[in-house]
Amino acid sequence: MAKVAIVTASDSGIGKECALQLALDGFDIGITWHSDEQGARETAKEAMQFGVRAETIQMDLSTLPEGAKPLEQLIARFGRIDVLVNNAGTMHKSPVLETSYEDWRKVFTVDVDGAFLCSQIAARRMIKQGEGGRIINITSVHEHTPLPEASAYTAAKHALGGLTKSLAVELVQHNILVNSVAPGAIATPMNDMDDSDVQPGSEPSIPLRRPGATREIASMVAWLCSENASYTTGQSLIIDGGFMLTNPQVKPE
Repeated sequence: MAKVAIVTASDSGIGKECALQLALDGFDIGITWHSDEQGARETAKEAMQFGVRAETIQMDLSTLPEGAKPLEQLIARFGRIDVLVNNAGTMHKSPVLETSYEDWRKVFTVDVDGAFLCSQIAARRMIKQGEGGRIINITSVHEHTPLPEASAYTAAKHALGGLTKSLAVELVQHNILVNSVAPGAIATPMNDMDDSDVQPGSEPSIPLRRPGATREIASMVAWLCSENASYTTGQSLIIDGGFMLTNPQVKPE
């Protein structure tokens, strides 16, 4: 039986590239989408070109706990899960003194609570299967350093990093390895870019002087799902073109 990887919010951007890379590596792929059904179908179509099975389902992690239930349905369709990539997320930008509690909670609900519930669902099934598994949380460099005027997003990504470590410690006895991947500036629709914008010199504030491509995140996710990563758990792997060395976004007034 083929192994199964489910990638949340894999209708575009980093999630889509992760799904396609894992399909290339032979995983059957579960694709969740929030508002872009056509994007999810396109991801599935491209994944099936690698000879694997692909299934899609709508999932809204802003309405919890019910919003996480579709993950259970997707696992049931495949009959198993071996990899969960928690990629779904949202953000809100405003100065901390102007951030409403409602906006704060919206970010935490999707970015932290959603990942927590999805990880519980996946881990319980992995334990029942008795064959181990992998959980990978897509965080951000802002798991480690602030993003100005985005306190909810920064705090949520820090929290997701802490959840990653807690899951890693508690699930290691079941051979479930849990890590986070922390991207820097990546050319995604969320950033109003695509991979064609990954040009040398296009982002001079970053040491590598360009944004990252989605494949550069997906390749790390794929490695974490491979046997070569069988001694790696509880880690946050930063892929940021050197951003963390300088963090040009935080400057004294």
